[in-house]
Amino acid sequence: MQRPAKGKTPRRPPLKKTSHTQKDPVGVYCRIRPLGATDEECCIEMISSTTIQLHAPDGIKANRNGEYKETQYSFKKVFGIQTSQIELFEDVAKPLVDDLIHCKNGLLFTYGVTGSGKTFTMTGSPGEGGLLPRSLDMLFNSIGPLQAKRFVFRTDDKNGMEIQGQVDALLERQKRESNQQSTVPKTPSSKQKPDPEFADMISPEEACKCEGVDEDSCYSVFVSYIEIYNNYIYDLLEDTPIDPIRPKPPQSKILREDQNHNMYVSGCTEVEVKSTEEAFEVFWRGQKKRRIADTQLNRESSRSHSVFIVKLAQAPLDADGDHILQDKNQVTVSQLCLVDLAGSERTSRTKAEGSRLREAGNINQSLMTLRTCIEVLRENQMCGTNRMVPYRDSKVTHLFKNYFDGEGKVRMVVCVNPKADDYEETMLVMRFAELTQEVEVARPVDRPICSLAAGRRHRNQAFRDELSRRQEERPGGSNNTEDGSVLNQLLDSLPALPACELVDPTDEQILPRLIEVLERRHRIRQMITEQYTRTANTLKSMLQEFDGHLMAKENFIHEQRGKLGEKDKIMFNQKNEMDRLEKKSKMLEYKIDILQKTTNIYEGDKRSLQQELESREQRLQRELSERKRMEARMQGMVSDTKHQWEKECERRVNAKQLEMQNKLWVKDEKLKQLKAIVSESNNSATSEQQRPPPPPDKPQRNSREKDQPRAPEKRSRSPLPTTGTPIRPHHRRSHSAGGQRWVDHKPLSNLDLDTVMQPIIPNAIKVSAASEKALSKCHKYVLTHQELASDGEIQTKLIKGDVFRTRGGGQAVQFTDIETLRQECPTVSSRKRRSSGDGSGQHNGNKMDWNDRENRAPVASTSSALGLQNGYQKRRK
Repeated sequence: MQRPAKGKTPRRPPLKKTSHTQKDPVGVYCRIRPLGATDEECCIEMISSTTIQLHAPDGIKANRNGEYKETQYSFKKVFGIQTSQIELFEDVAKPLVDDLIHCKNGLLFTYGVTGSGKTFTMTGSPGEGGLLPRSLDMLFNSIGPLQAKRFVFRTDDKNGMEIQGQVDALLERQKRESNQQSTVPKTPSSKQKPDPEFADMISPEEACKCEGVDEDSCYSVFVSYIEIYNNYIYDLLEDTPIDPIRPKPPQSKILREDQNHNMYVSGCTEVEVKSTEEAFEVFWRGQKKRRIADTQLNRESSRSHSVFIVKLAQAPLDADGDHILQDKNQVTVSQLCLVDLAGSERTSRTKAEGSRLREAGNINQSLMTLRTCIEVLRENQMCGTNRMVPYRDSKVTHLFKNYFDGEGKVRMVVCVNPKADDYEETMLVMRFAELTQEVEVARPVDRPICSLAAGRRHRNQAFRDELSRRQEERPGGSNNTEDGSVLNQLLDSLPALPACELVDPTDEQILPRLIEVLERRHRIRQMITEQYTRTANTLKSMLQEFDGHLMAKENFIHEQRGKLGEKDKIMFNQKNEMDRLEKKSKMLEYKIDILQKTTNIYEGDKRSLQQELESREQRLQRELSERKRMEARMQGMVSDTKHQWEKECERRVNAKQLEMQNKLWVKDEKLKQLKAIVSESNNSATSEQQRPPPPPDKPQRNSREKDQPRAPEKRSRSPLPTTGTPIRPHHRRSHSAGGQRWVDHKPLSNLDLDTVMQPIIPNAIKVSAASEKALSKCHKYVLTHQELASDGEIQTKLIKGDVFRTRGGGQAVQFTDIETLRQECPTVSSRKRRSSGDGSGQHNGNKMDWNDRENRAPVASTSSALGLQNGYQKRRK
């Protein structure tokens, strides 16, 4: 059989929240656990009732400055190691129980690292009851005489509440009692002896009660207990049949949303309780099923998040104040969730393995999701963004998302362990608590006031007491006595019967007299009856009139009391508003003081910045003036340098012209000598052949024409000049002739001289600029440097060095030797020129060849720069 298609639930429109909704921040409290041993190192110090300070223990890394930073964190209130459970309850949980009775929801959860005292804070121990048993005790102390009978309120499967009549409730009670007697023993009521495990949780002296409870309503308390284990929800109060052969694992529950868009656990067991002992016994029954384990840090470590839900249903009484008003719309349900979160832990410290490792991962993941939701809520509220809060990433956040959306108050107790081993985890907990305090939750609205007059239960009880008192005061035979006296008075008022004796029924004397008397008595009785009827009607009308006046007065009194109650509530609201405004004004004054101090600081910073700006402007002015002076000075230096270079260029041009003139003069002298030689040879030939001498111009041309091809031969056959001993240069093996690889560095600014001797190094890497890549491949380095010598000629220096590796991974060069290549053009003095013109032809020819500056080869000189070995180095890094 095919199931019919199920229609989709229409998406509900988003709730439109007015901008004037009042919000309160999440109340975050801090409780410090005592140290386990007196000799343990403590890392937390309580500075005031709202501030603690964390000290970095030994062994923790310092900051960049090498200092251990001490951080302070503020809370709504800080409870030290000497704080008792009752003091903690008075400040944290008591306002939430008061709101629960006044139809407002609340969420209280403990948060901290493992072993910080969260379970002790929530549950307590014998003699020191925690927040949970004290909340239950305060609740039942406040509504104890106002509770409805069992099963008058009845829960449905959709997180709602129904009302049954007295008869239906009685039948269901009898049915449940018969079922419990046949199967399970009956849950002990408040009249039975309590369990000694929790009998002394709360002493009678510490019992407290809520003020301002509505006595015109009936109440009923329902509790449920669940745990969230590995991101699955389990019901701790579910009665599962025990099968020793095949034990079945507990079934997980799912979350659903009711018609009011509140989240609830579907199929969760809700038990109606009538006393503190009964409620705590139900809690203890579920606590025994909760998952705990032994770890390296905690002997009884909670491996799941536990949630104990207290649900309070209340409905007003009818106009007579005798029975509950049978209207489902008048039923109000409020709930208080007490959550004991499992502690965050590091597996490196707990040494968890297997299932414990998986449990720790799920616990940390759910706590991380809670932190992420808090961060997104804070960002949306402070920055005005509309990011989606990831409630559905974890069952914990998904279950309580309504509280963060404005369905009740939220309070958190941060439990910390001051020992130094938990310093880093405690630092993360403090940051999360500081972040949570900045989240604001909408303040829950008050429930509407019932239209019925107040004080109905009290008037009904007073009427019953007065009726019973009058019934007790009236004796049992008073009615018969009064009736007899009235009857005697009526008989005395009637005419007396005549004294006669009736012997014969036909007696005509006695019977007429008797009939007359009886008729007269009958007439009198009729008159009395009519008068009594008139008097009774008059009295009845008077009583009805009095009843009308009395009802009118009572209605007027009820109206006035209702108005008075409204005025009282208005005054109470105004008083609360005044208190809120006073607190706000104090807060604003405090903020104004802070802003004033901040303004003063900013003013001081502004003045200091203005002074610094003025000083920098003055410095800038001085630098500008100095720059102008430097520009003027540089312009003067440029003009002077330009003038000097112009003079130098002029001097060099003059020197060059003089040199060229000298060269031309030398050539002219050579031509004259050749002319003279040719003339002599011609004269000798003429004298032999007797021919006339040639014209003077032709020998000059012929000598030049002949001299050009023969000049190399003369040059090659000419001996060394006789001016001195021939120079024998010092021949040594050049350092560049080895088999090592060289870096030949020739800058682009060098000139090509076209000389015979060239610095050619085989197997060298030629570069125009030294680089680390080239230096890393070679062992030797040579730099070809050109400069102008003192005589105006260009000389070339080969600066050589060794390449080695530095500690930093770079390459360095240590210069060891310098080779100098210089091209010389020796000029002959005027005295030698004159002597050369008068000498012999061969000797003059040799001198002419020696003084020929155009055909002279350059002289190479080598100098060793030993002073550079310990000094100058060229580095490439």
